[in-house]
Amino acid sequence: MSITQQYLLDTYRARQHGEPAPPAPGSHDWQAVRELRDHRRFRAVLAGRPAHGRIREALRRGLTARR
Repeated sequence: MSITQQYLLDTYRARQHGEPAPPAPGSHDWQAVRELRDHRRFRAVLAGRPAHGRIREALRRGLTARR
């Protein structure tokens, strides 16, 4: 069963029981990505690492070390 089919079935069941319809698939994807990013930054700060720019810094170190 695809995500769309499951969503339509859940919507139908919610309507039959007088409940609010579930959120559409993908409607909260960006919010989840932002929360994951914030959580990773928070964990980095707790571990004593820089909260941002870690990937660029690692790439810069890797590229300059080869020269």
